[in-house]
Amino acid sequence: MPTPTARVRDCERSSIRVMFDLAQATDRDLVRLEVGEPDFDTPDHVIDAAATAAREGKTHYTSNAGIPELRRAIAATLGREHSVRVDADGVLVTTGGMEALHLAVLSVVGPEEELLIPSPGWPNYWTQARLADGRGREVPMSPETGFDLDADRVIEAMGPATAGVVLCRPSNPTGRVYDADAVRAVAEAAADHDAYVIADEVYLGLTYDGDARGVAALVDDADHVLTVGSCSKRHAMTGWRLGWLAGTAPVVDEATKIRESTTACASSVAQHAALAALTGPQEPAHEMYEAFEQRRDYVVERVAETDGIDCPRPEGAFYAFLDLDLPGTSLDVAKRLLTEYGVVLAPGGGFGDAGEGWLRLSFANSLDRLETGFDRIERALADA
Repeated sequence: MPTPTARVRDCERSSIRVMFDLAQATDRDLVRLEVGEPDFDTPDHVIDAAATAAREGKTHYTSNAGIPELRRAIAATLGREHSVRVDADGVLVTTGGMEALHLAVLSVVGPEEELLIPSPGWPNYWTQARLADGRGREVPMSPETGFDLDADRVIEAMGPATAGVVLCRPSNPTGRVYDADAVRAVAEAAADHDAYVIADEVYLGLTYDGDARGVAALVDDADHVLTVGSCSKRHAMTGWRLGWLAGTAPVVDEATKIRESTTACASSVAQHAALAALTGPQEPAHEMYEAFEQRRDYVVERVAETDGIDCPRPEGAFYAFLDLDLPGTSLDVAKRLLTEYGVVLAPGGGFGDAGEGWLRLSFANSLDRLETGFDRIERALADA
């Protein structure tokens, strides 16, 4: 019987989704802290814009690159909020940030070439490199520095096979906002190696501490920087699947060609919703930001007062990367916390070898559920 290609067989499922499926299969009262999804509804004015677009017949194919007014709005938003200067023709509207990352990797990583991944890092980076017939190469960051970006380590890993470096800022899973000087050093070294920096900045609008400028704003020449963004986290629009890839027009044009054989274009209705999210009232986004920051502060305080638990201070996003004094692999611990204590976390080993022994907690949940979750984690620590 024919079998799938090696590139597909070599890909592994994300441990985040493993825990998600295990949680879905039980009817117990679980505190779900494994998935990075805002617990807020999409703002009303965004929904209204989508409904209006649908009623007015804006339900047809759009340009592969997206509707012009949204491309202009994304360019303006990047400049206003993150000091990233890009023209509208350098913006490709995508089906979520995931597709933007996939298109970026397909566009710059060739067969047997390497995508350097400072780790712990999001599992999809490795899969996307493999699907491009390249290799995701882990560059472990040190837990002693809270997994902050070690520019020297990344630069030392660069070589003739290096096609790209992915920098997720703020980091998923640690919540760290990499130091601007370290980011600049990595980006400049990548340019010297004729490699691209793929800046995964879907959480940049949720930066609480540190520099919220994009990677492309931190370098003198941003021609080798590809910026990935999304409406999912900042505007509670995960299910709308609306993101973007931004960079120099020639690279974005090449990435756009791939879409003709994949998704063709992002949902027309979702594009009009995103336009309202970026150009309409920002109060809902500000309220969500303040709620996430309050939850971050609660998590930091709770970790500080609990024996047997530690984590780097999350400076952005809505994740805390926990070091729990519990025996077993991170997957073993995650499964035990689910089955015996009713709290669901993501195993750190799924974010690269550097994450083994740690667990990711998403605080994109209410304060009362976070309190219950920590109470259950404390019981597990007490029973160990």
